[in-house]
Amino acid sequence: MTLRLYDTATRAVRDFVPLEAGKAGIYVCGLTVQSEPHIGHVRSAVNFDVLRRWLVRSGSEVTFIRNITDIDDKILIKSAEQGRPWYNLAYDMKRELDKAYDALHVLPPTYEPAATGHIPEMVELISLLISRGHAYAAADGSGDVYFDVQSWPAYGELSHQRIDDMEAAEDADPRGKRDPRDFALWKGKKDSEPITAAWSAPWGTGRPGWHIECSAMAGKYLGAAFDIHGGGVDLRFPHHENEQAQSRAAGQQFASYWLHNAWITTSGEKMSKSLGNSLIVAHVLERVRAIELRYYMVAAHYRSHVEFSFEALEEAAVGFRRIEAFLERAAAVLGEVPSGGMLCAEFVEAMDDDLGTPAAVAAIYDVMREGNKLLPDGDRAALRGNAASIRAMLDVLGLDPADPHWAGANDGENGRLTNAIDVLVGGLLDQRAEARANKDFATADAIRDRIAAAGIEIEDTPQGPKWSL
Repeated sequence: MTLRLYDTATRAVRDFVPLEAGKAGIYVCGLTVQSEPHIGHVRSAVNFDVLRRWLVRSGSEVTFIRNITDIDDKILIKSAEQGRPWYNLAYDMKRELDKAYDALHVLPPTYEPAATGHIPEMVELISLLISRGHAYAAADGSGDVYFDVQSWPAYGELSHQRIDDMEAAEDADPRGKRDPRDFALWKGKKDSEPITAAWSAPWGTGRPGWHIECSAMAGKYLGAAFDIHGGGVDLRFPHHENEQAQSRAAGQQFASYWLHNAWITTSGEKMSKSLGNSLIVAHVLERVRAIELRYYMVAAHYRSHVEFSFEALEEAAVGFRRIEAFLERAAAVLGEVPSGGMLCAEFVEAMDDDLGTPAAVAAIYDVMREGNKLLPDGDRAALRGNAASIRAMLDVLGLDPADPHWAGANDGENGRLTNAIDVLVGGLLDQRAEARANKDFATADAIRDRIAAAGIEIEDTPQGPKWSL
């Protein structure tokens, strides 16, 4: 089956046909590093990480570019409020973002360009748009440059809107514009802004607008035409609409497919700093392991909004632990579960159907149910193939517990807590084993009840008792 993806531009599921056979170029809009990342931020990274892994598993060579916006109105405002340089804030928040990505096993991109490192490319692109009659420098001497939306009749095609039906954003600065819907390509320096946040350009000292950044960086690293542009659904308009308009007005084909992931919501609203309902990744990882948070995100379809609750997160964590427990039992019988297993047909079909991860996870559970029938004394060859298949499918989703990445997951606060519990429970289990050896079953049962009352489940296996929360 050929991979089929829902293309936002055509509002249809289409067969994915790369521009160059065996290769795929992907550009994903990264974050504006203004504050610590919350789980709504990183969902996009996890979703597109799964796409990348599936393309690689399917035999494609993937060039994956994810940018960083490190100069922006919000960064300047927040840094001023905190009394520190804007670049210091951006650098600190970028490090926090890197920690969150690494914790959730999001693979590093092929390259991660920063906006401030690509000012010359942006100036060049803006100059080209001016020369083609699609952009203009404001006549008020502000140094601003705007894209002329009326000069591009196809404006609105990505978000399926007509220019005449659009209104200017409520917070848009109207100075120097020919049309209130024109958007900024370059912002002239204001007296209130630091000189470090300004660069020289033919039309005046200033800094780039948000939208021009991605067009310039995508063009530099993926060329005038590339396969997939992705990001959160909230970016579709105006950000991606403006990207496409300015890039195509400059003579570039730009993206062949547009993919947008849905939000993680709280109380039905998009998770955001302004709503005060954000959940910082580091804080959430005090409640569950990183692999469990990733599973929670992956188990939902990337185009489905997820209403967040800790109850749902913990339920997902329990579900993932069932898979881990099966692999542990299989390893106890086999010695180890090999990697490189075969993907079951249902899993492949689900992933090829617009990355249908809910059905893919269901396929993993189906295979696990068959594997449980082989424990503990069934056909070992069949059990080996079964468990290896589960590992392979989990690997595609970035969830293989045996992946060396997750081996260091016990180094953090959760890991120290787990190790402490392991020591304490281990001591109680030793007492229980001694009581049973002495045929003091009343004491043994009492110890087990104490452990159960603490929310810990004990499973007696041929290799000895094992505990889980």
